Amino acid sequence: MIQHLLSQLPALQVVLPLVAAPLCVLLRRGNAAWTVYAATTAATFAIAVVLAMRVAADGPVSYHMGGWAPPAGIEYRIDALNAFVLMIVGGIAAALAPYARRSVAAEINGERVYLFYCLLLLCLSGLLGIVATGDAFNLFVFLEISSLSSYALIAMGAKRRALLAAFQYLVMGTIGGTFLLIGVGFLYQMTGTLNMLDLAARLPAVEDTNTVRAGLAFIVVGISLKLALVPLHLWLPNAYAYAPSAVSVFLAATGTKVAAYALIRFLFTVFGAGYAFGTLPLGEILILLAVAAMLYGSVAAIYAADAKRLLAWSSIAQIGYIVLGASLATAAGLTAGILHLLNHAVIKGALFMALGALFWRVRGSRIDDLAGLGRLMPWTCAALVAGGLGLVGVPATAGFISKWYLLEAVLAEGRGWLAAAILASSLLSIVYIGRLIEALYFRTPAAHIEAGEAPVGMLAATWLLVAASIGLGLYATPAADYARAAAAGLLGGGP
Repeated sequence: MIQHLLSQLPALQVVLPLVAAPLCVLLRRGNAAWTVYAATTAATFAIAVVLAMRVAADGPVSYHMGGWAPPAGIEYRIDALNAFVLMIVGGIAAALAPYARRSVAAEINGERVYLFYCLLLLCLSGLLGIVATGDAFNLFVFLEISSLSSYALIAMGAKRRALLAAFQYLVMGTIGGTFLLIGVGFLYQMTGTLNMLDLAARLPAVEDTNTVRAGLAFIVVGISLKLALVPLHLWLPNAYAYAPSAVSVFLAATGTKVAAYALIRFLFTVFGAGYAFGTLPLGEILILLAVAAMLYGSVAAIYAADAKRLLAWSSIAQIGYIVLGASLATAAGLTAGILHLLNHAVIKGALFMALGALFWRVRGSRIDDLAGLGRLMPWTCAALVAGGLGLVGVPATAGFISKWYLLEAVLAEGRGWLAAAILASSLLSIVYIGRLIEALYFRTPAAHIEAGEAPVGMLAATWLLVAASIGLGLYATPAADYARAAAAGLLGGGP
């Protein structure tokens, strides 16, 4: 019985939150819906850890939906890369549970709280499905599930601008999804299959055709819209700034990471590094866009008046680091990019949690609203500073590790100008994190704000991610080894 259950884990990973979402609606009570969310996310994270252990011990896990063997049937395939990303998504979702209880109660109308958790579980299911599936069309379906629920979650923000932000994201997200679907359609037209491994086997025979090249272009542009890679990033600042705090945490820590995973999966597993980065000049194009994201996002963050918008622009810059690592198409570069998926998820999750805790107290997220809160909420503000140091890449934080790996990767390729761009972006991050620190500790707090920390659950979840950032900075070997194994698998040298 236990062995049979273990064999169903790849499907349960996606099905559990998908089934739990309508259960929240049936219960129609906020506290009950939160309990369902907390239990479901704990289970999905546990499943992700078990799957990662199985992959490490026995190699990739293949699950055939309904017993139909691929390529005719839909396959869920878990290898080192998506096991890594599943743990990131599941871990962030689980860590969000104690935080969300008080945050959501404060920002969402009580009559809609159960709908909020329903949408959050649907979004989680979509993200997990994107990562777990080995079928290109299935990936598009799960992308739409996560996107549609994200639009509704963002629209639940307290300000009217949340509706505009959700609409902007809907328009650009729809364009991105359409581009992805067109690209997958082109590949199906040329190969007659949708299974990713089968596509990889059949594409070399037809890769020298305009149809395949067009398919690659549509897929890269479509996913880049979801990834918010410059210049396709315009939806992200408003979406993060006006969404409820818990949604900002979840999307910032998971949404763009899953989109980055999808891009890496298509380029390295389906098309192959030799074709995408050798035959075609895609690597140089993505490197230039990544550098533009790193610098433009950092400069825009410096001039942001709203702290959530500041962190949103910072996310655009950090996306550049991930894309840069992958675009090098080397084992070292891929390792750095994959490792930054984890490190940025932890750091940005902690930062948005800390900012949400401050919002809980002052009901504002403008930098001016945070004046003097370092004296009134010392533990919350210390968490924000610690997360900010990780974003800068200070030693003993997770951000330092992945930036160090990325610097080694670009220098190994003899690209000193890329190393200079990484250092410049890091220096710019000191400026915008410094703006937050200056407001928190060197200004006088408003007279009407009382001293006192955020609720224990919110503070504990925040510090859990801060501790994870420091832990990954002090002891990076396990995560780096796993990222290295994932990179080797993508380049044909491992599971």
